[in-house]
Amino acid sequence: MRLLQELNRRNVIRIAILYVAIAWLLIQIADVLSSLLNLPNWTGALVVTLLALGFFPVLIFSWIYEITPEGLKREKDVDRSAPITSQTAQKLNVIIVALLVIAIASVWIDRFLSQEAVNAVSSTGTDNDSPNISDKTIAVLPFVNMSEDPGNEYFADGISEEILNLLVRLPELQVTSRSSAFSFKEQNVDVPTIAARLNVAHVLEGSVRKSGDQLRITAQLIDVGTDTHLWSETYDRKLEDIFIIQDEIAAAVVSALKIQLLGDAPKKEKTDPKAYAMYLEAQQLLNHRSRESVIEAENLLHRVLDTDRNFAPAWVLLAVVYNEQTSYFRLHTPDEGLELGRNAVESALQADRRYGPAHTELAMINLDYEFDFDAARRHVKQALDLSPGDVRTLQVAAFLEVSVGNFDKAIGLGQRAVAIDPWSYWSHSMLGWIYYRAGRMADAEESYQVAVSRMPAGSPEPVWIIAARVVQGDVETALTLTESLPRAARVFALAIVQHALGNEEASDAALDELTEHYGEGAGYQVAAAHAYRGDFEAAFKWLERAFNSRDPMLAYVLTDPLLSRLHDDSRWEAFLAKLGLPH
Repeated sequence: MRLLQELNRRNVIRIAILYVAIAWLLIQIADVLSSLLNLPNWTGALVVTLLALGFFPVLIFSWIYEITPEGLKREKDVDRSAPITSQTAQKLNVIIVALLVIAIASVWIDRFLSQEAVNAVSSTGTDNDSPNISDKTIAVLPFVNMSEDPGNEYFADGISEEILNLLVRLPELQVTSRSSAFSFKEQNVDVPTIAARLNVAHVLEGSVRKSGDQLRITAQLIDVGTDTHLWSETYDRKLEDIFIIQDEIAAAVVSALKIQLLGDAPKKEKTDPKAYAMYLEAQQLLNHRSRESVIEAENLLHRVLDTDRNFAPAWVLLAVVYNEQTSYFRLHTPDEGLELGRNAVESALQADRRYGPAHTELAMINLDYEFDFDAARRHVKQALDLSPGDVRTLQVAAFLEVSVGNFDKAIGLGQRAVAIDPWSYWSHSMLGWIYYRAGRMADAEESYQVAVSRMPAGSPEPVWIIAARVVQGDVETALTLTESLPRAARVFALAIVQHALGNEEASDAALDELTEHYGEGAGYQVAAAHAYRGDFEAAFKWLERAFNSRDPMLAYVLTDPLLSRLHDDSRWEAFLAKLGLPH
């Protein structure tokens, strides 16, 4: 009791309360400055540590020294009969009360603003117009590369992407796509903000340290709503155990989220560990999308398959590489690229008939190059059964429904793809394209505006929005939008836009350039321009040329507004029959 009285007399207790109040305010200031100045994540922890270390020295200091009008004095040198101590206590009381008022006010304001933000989100909805976030939603963020070699970045990215691909196979779980989840990489954005933008209730994050064949993988599952860790684990294993680790992480997520599996838990496809590392590196090279990177990716995948001919993911990735090489870099003729891609996908299915992405890629080949709509539907169904949450599969399924005019199904699939891939330019643009084809121009415009907000720097306007502007009569805006297009797409758009403006000479010049310089690979676009301009003879001539060159755009000829004037021509139904499309 005497010790407590002495602590009170020397104002040690008041100094302790004052220190805690000041420390709390400093922590709040540090938190705000960390966000504004993009300071490292450990800044807040450093401030808390320093303040904690300073607590007891301050108490000891206040026991030994007294604040007087003449300055600091040792307590033993202060006259106890003087009212100095009580005066200091009164001043400290005032300061403490003021700080407590500030603290209480700041907490109340923070909670009020947070609730207002929640109410705003609830009232306006999210990007996919879904105000309620399901408990069965998750985003797998790119794992941090903790290796001494920065070149191991591909391995950390690949591990997180492969875990994502495992979880996608669970129909009970909605998993954010790679493009959206990885869009926040190397940005100083906290987990709650990322989760809010991706419309998910849970986030899986982690780190990878690789040294030779030794691995340390740390993973943690966060419930964003309660800011709690539902599960975390550190794996110190060898490279050969990488598949077991991924299976265990997926199983832990299933258990933590209390998911009732309708079938067996997904398992990772296994191969030689060193070949698997090369496969992950090929994935990263493909994401770079340069001529050199797709060539190197192909070389790596051949080395993987030389080691293991039955590793289905490598065959599918090789098919995607061939498509990129053919479509974007013209490294193969269309026929060569088609044959290479089909052979790769068929090899994947021979290795594993239940590998969903292989069915997805084969459905795309059936649809875009072979115009075999029945086969495409069979493979899309199998892909959806095996990987119901895969955004690529949903998009291919939507394309198939557009090709035959089933717009309600196409829109539903497009909306599901946007829900899984909310931060992607491509998903929103694709949904806008579906709306445009369905004649729902207001919805197309809304999707387009969201797509623009997600558009990578320097990206051109989608051609479909220019056509949509023309169809709606907003031709001047369409003309302005053509300025950002690459030359081939620009002359196609100008042939249409200038015709709509009545500038036939400018339209002719654009169409002549399109035909002369790009006609070999853009037969469909030449046909569409002639159809819109009313030259049906030339339109059907170029449609035949597009058919002979297996132009992928022909799969969607039935629903193209630019070709609507051909529908009453007797040759239209015959052409649809040749493609195998409904009349």
